[in-house]
Amino acid sequence: MSTQTVLFDNPGPRARMRYRIIAALGLLVAAALAWVVVGKLNEYEEFSGAKWSPMATWETWRYYLLIGLWNTVKAAALSVVGASIFGFVFGAGRLSGNRVVRWVSGAVVEFFRAIPVLIMMIFFFGIYAYNGVFSADLNPLAAVVTALTLYNGSVMAELLRSGVHSLPSGQSEAGLSVGLAPGQVLRSIQIPQAVTAMLPALVSQLVVILKDTALGTVITYPELLQQGQNLSSLHSNIFAALVVVAIVFIIVNWTLTSLAGLLERRLNRRGRTAGDAVAAAPTVVGAGCARTRARDRIRSRPGWCRRGPGACCGARSGRVRPRARSAW
Repeated sequence: MSTQTVLFDNPGPRARMRYRIIAALGLLVAAALAWVVVGKLNEYEEFSGAKWSPMATWETWRYYLLIGLWNTVKAAALSVVGASIFGFVFGAGRLSGNRVVRWVSGAVVEFFRAIPVLIMMIFFFGIYAYNGVFSADLNPLAAVVTALTLYNGSVMAELLRSGVHSLPSGQSEAGLSVGLAPGQVLRSIQIPQAVTAMLPALVSQLVVILKDTALGTVITYPELLQQGQNLSSLHSNIFAALVVVAIVFIIVNWTLTSLAGLLERRLNRRGRTAGDAVAAAPTVVGAGCARTRARDRIRSRPGWCRRGPGACCGARSGRVRPRARSAW
C-alpha cells in the first residue's frame, strides 16, 4: 500500500468537481479584489508617468536609493559578523561539558530568541540615545546592529548545536579513541563538520538579517525603506517608491538565496563525487588471476583463461589485454 493511499483517499468525480468550483471561485474573488485595488490606485493617479518618472533619474538613485541600499548592506554586514561570533561562542557553550556554562549559554540563547527584534531595536536605541553612548547619527545604526546580532546570533547558536547533534556518534567516539579530550573533539572534529553541514542554512539566515534591517525605519535609521519613504514624501508617489524599494529587496534577497542554493548543490556534488571516486577505484590489472592460473593448470590448459584472452586480466579495467603464456 502506498503512502499516498494511506494518508488520504483519492478524490472521486464529485470531489474533483467541487475542488474546481472552489478554485474558480477563489480566482474570481482574487480578480475582483485586484480590480478594486487597481481602480483605487488609478483614481489617485498612481500609475501616471509624473509619479514614476522620478524613479528613473540618477539624482533619485544617488541621493536616496543607493544611500539607503548602502546603509542596509552596512548594517547587515556588521550584524552578520557579530551574529557569527555570538553564535559560535554560545553555540559552543551549549555543547560544553560544564553544566554551568551549558545552562548559562542556553538561557542567553533562549532569552534573545524569544524577544522580537523590533522591541530590542527600540530598547537599545533608547539606551544609547539617553546615555549618549554613541553620537546622534550612530545611535540608530548601533541599535539595529545590536538587535540583529543578538537575535540572529541566538538562531545561529541553535543551528550549530543542532548540527553537532545531527552528526553520527562515531565521529566523537573516533576522536576520543585516539586520545583527544572532549573539548578537542568538539573544536577539531564536530564543529567543522557541523558548520559545513549547516552552511546553506547559515547563508539563508543572511536573507533574514537583510530583511530585518527594514525594521530600522522605526528608529529613523536611513536604510532602504526609510529612504524610499523620504523619496515618496518629496514627489508624493508612495506607491511607486515602495514598488521600487520592494524590487531592490527582491533582487538582493534572490541573489543571496541563489548563492545559498549554489553552495548547497556544490557541497552535495562534492559528496557524490567523493563517493563515486571510492566506488569506481581502478582495479589492478592481473589481480586475482592466480586462482585462474591454478584452475587452468588443473584443467591442463596452461597460459590461457577458459573464457578467452583478457577475460580476467583486462576486462574489469575496460582494456582487453591478452595474458602471456604461463611458464607452466
